[in-house]
Amino acid sequence: MRVGSFVLAAQFPGQGEGEALHRAVRSAEVAEEAGLDTVWLAEHHFVPYGTCPSAITLAALLLGRTRRLRVGTAVSVLPTVHPVALGEQAALLHITSGGRFSLGLGRGGPWVDLEVFGAGLDAYEKGFPESLDLLVRWLREPSVGADGERFRFREVPVVPRPSESLDEAEGPEVVVACTSPASVRLAAERGLPMLLGMHVGDEEKAEMVALWRRHARACGRPAREVHRAAHVSAGICQIADRRTDATETLMKAMPGWLRQGLEAHVTVDGRQRRMRDPLAYTELLCGLHPVGPPRLCADRLAATSERTGISRFALLVEGSGDLAATEENVRRLGAEVLPRLD
Repeated sequence: MRVGSFVLAAQFPGQGEGEALHRAVRSAEVAEEAGLDTVWLAEHHFVPYGTCPSAITLAALLLGRTRRLRVGTAVSVLPTVHPVALGEQAALLHITSGGRFSLGLGRGGPWVDLEVFGAGLDAYEKGFPESLDLLVRWLREPSVGADGERFRFREVPVVPRPSESLDEAEGPEVVVACTSPASVRLAAERGLPMLLGMHVGDEEKAEMVALWRRHARACGRPAREVHRAAHVSAGICQIADRRTDATETLMKAMPGWLRQGLEAHVTVDGRQRRMRDPLAYTELLCGLHPVGPPRLCADRLAATSERTGISRFALLVEGSGDLAATEENVRRLGAEVLPRLD
């Protein structure tokens, strides 16, 4: 089992953006010290829900500050960037880090980001498959051209070519965030592992994994690839000697962050959206994920792995909103939970 942290760089009420980013960086540095496998970095624009606007830029910083830790984006929002530009950055990090970079990709939402970056609503509603395929080709082929609806250009060489410098012939790992059957099938058709959200419980995640496997086989993906697909389960983790203490920590801090963070999202076309109730959502997350004493947390991760077949985890560890508490949470995850999973 491979356990990593999920870093949002969340801005809690009363905090500055620099404080949120400092906590994000420190939690990643402590993750390496604590023996975690991966740090997954979120990306958001114009909202305090997450203050990191470029997951791949923060990944570059953290890859330079660490020596063993794998660093991934969770996710780079593909509709708002050119896939070749993102592919070049991913190839660069893959090569210079010795293969420690994972590129997580997602469709994002119908937010004002699409207007600011000039992508337009079609890039979100229709353009993700074209962008994904172009990006994957860039990471796998020696030269690439495009003649699609959104991207058209003559064939050009891939420089740097990610497969040339390392033993991994296919370049950096690519993971796709999946929230619907359509996105599951999209990932399965391409043989790409999924990142499944923290709002989803074990039963639904198991159904999504089963759908991915069925569709991948139906599309003719190799049996070995289907069997070895390393999907990632996102969740939260808060460790305390008593479950009530861990839950209380999150119930005090997370609703305020969720309320201000979710309310700040603005749709590009004025469409109405339904916001989750922050208190109910925090309670849901506490019930779904490893929140409590180390033994309970280990048992919860093992149970999720057994029920879903997923062996990789990205756990939000900053739910307290406090730097010292976050560092302690990461250290306890490494020292008291991970040994129970061997």
